[in-house]
Amino acid sequence: MRFLKAVILRVLTIIALFLLSIGIFILLSFIQETVYVPKDYIIWIFKRPYSGLVIVYEIYLICLFFYVFYKDLRDTWRNVRLFKKYRKPVLTAFITFNIILLYTITSAVAVVTKDKVINFSFFSPQGREYSYNDIVKINTGVYSKGRPSLFKQSKGEFFYIIELNDGTKINLTDVGGVNNEEDERFVIEKLDKQLVNMDIPKESSMKNFEYTKKDLAKIYTDKIRNILENTN
Repeated sequence: MRFLKAVILRVLTIIALFLLSIGIFILLSFIQETVYVPKDYIIWIFKRPYSGLVIVYEIYLICLFFYVFYKDLRDTWRNVRLFKKYRKPVLTAFITFNIILLYTITSAVAVVTKDKVINFSFFSPQGREYSYNDIVKINTGVYSKGRPSLFKQSKGEFFYIIELNDGTKINLTDVGGVNNEEDERFVIEKLDKQLVNMDIPKESSMKNFEYTKKDLAKIYTDKIRNILENTN
């Protein structure tokens, strides 16, 4: 009977952690869209490597979950000498670090509207605005190496990087959300045509295009091809 209870408890814990992870991601996206993304946006970006910090934040909250719901773990932690001696400083540092981490994650947003780009950051929560004329370069292609990661690119991943007049670079394929729920490759294709028609310099390579066919349907790889070949 105890064994069955233990199994059920573990299964429920796994389900709870899974739901918690999904809930955290949805909550962060909601906060970002509510605070930073205007209604007239075309596409908004959750910038890497900051987007990868979501996993770090989730780990902290999972640890908190175990601390709150597992008395034995809570008692063990409270009996640690270092924690007993420096309880207030440790808790203060923990809370402060998590607030900074949450702010860093949620502020890592860039937004593209019909006529401008808005770049938010840790030190620019109000956002810095750029017109399309402030885009000085486009670099697009497909990565030839790298492993799947939240912090960096992976092999076969399509990228579309715009460089602004102050050196800021934004990869539009690090998508946080797209207006009208349209696939981001369709949106980027339309935007690319507009930017190229403005005679913005564009570096494009078909070199690793075949890698995209491994995980994407033809309708999407066709859009990527159109973007890469649009250099007029």
